[in-house]
Amino acid sequence: MTPSRRIELARIEDAGLNASAPREQRLLDGWLLRFSAGKAKRARCINALCAGRMPLADKLVWCEAAYAAAGLPMIFRVTPFSQPPDLDVALDAEGLVPFDDTRVMWLPALENVTAPGSIALRAVTGDAFAQAVGALRGSPADQCTAHARRLLHAPVPHFGFVIERNGRTLACGQYALEDAVVGLYDVFTATDARHQGLASALCAHLLSRAREQGARSAYLQVDAENRAAISIYERLGFADAYAYHYRARPGSFG
Repeated sequence: MTPSRRIELARIEDAGLNASAPREQRLLDGWLLRFSAGKAKRARCINALCAGRMPLADKLVWCEAAYAAAGLPMIFRVTPFSQPPDLDVALDAEGLVPFDDTRVMWLPALENVTAPGSIALRAVTGDAFAQAVGALRGSPADQCTAHARRLLHAPVPHFGFVIERNGRTLACGQYALEDAVVGLYDVFTATDARHQGLASALCAHLLSRAREQGARSAYLQVDAENRAAISIYERLGFADAYAYHYRARPGSFG
């Protein structure tokens, strides 16, 4: 990876951290600890931003106690930017196992994105959006509430939209806008409404709206095994930028 490319992707990583920031977070010796009770692991995990000075074993003891007190499992998010560079190897040696391989995809220019005119979107508030996507996913009420609270207090603006038919929500998605960078989040289609082009049209609309607000490039995060979603994003012009995964104690996540 060239230095200029690494700078560009590091900017995307920063934007993604800002877009998912909960109020419940703190710093420990260069690590950003997040404690949201919602579904999104990126809002309830550890991001190792700096190497710090404390021995790894001491930091793990402190972190495990902090997450136990919050009633959450201790989960690390490991990226190409995690510090120290050998953190993944060190966590493996400590018995933390990897899971949820995730791809960050990047669209460096939005000029060629065109939104189809046949799809009507309705803008919704953060609370309504959290309830809509939670209903589509079958999320429990406490996760929907935590999601809504995170959106309400997010340090960057989020814009949520739904596609409806006969009063029923068929698809939803939102974007987080920071300066000229936009991130797509929570794009979800009802099971019986898939393969109708709704997700593709929705994403194109979100990107077009963000472009009108000054966005010039876009990113998103997707499960590496979700080939259907990846195909949609590739058709929109997104390509792999970098990967990350999570680590936790065996049996502590699900």
